[in-house]
Amino acid sequence: MTEITKAQRNHLRKLANPLKPTVLLGKQGLTPEIVAKAERELDAHELIKVRLLEFKDQKETLAQTFVTETGAALVSLIGNVITLYRQQADPERRQIRLPMVEA
Repeated sequence: MTEITKAQRNHLRKLANPLKPTVLLGKQGLTPEIVAKAERELDAHELIKVRLLEFKDQKETLAQTFVTETGAALVSLIGNVITLYRQQADPERRQIRLPMVEA
């Protein structure tokens, strides 16, 4: 995923506001199963929230790990919720249209 612009990030934050977290990171930590769940959710929805139930002191590191492992862009890290975006590879299945990048 390429970097997203500030305008695109703001657009995604507005879209993410009503969303509930679909991936919960608990006692087991960042396991391959959690990363796989995030991958599936990104494929299905493009924009997801990850709630940190544990490891709250490591939220910046965990957010970067999610970005690296999934190829998603970090939209926001507010409190203990990480918001991630990854564009759907199939143009027919894309649900989110980002504002155009200014040249």
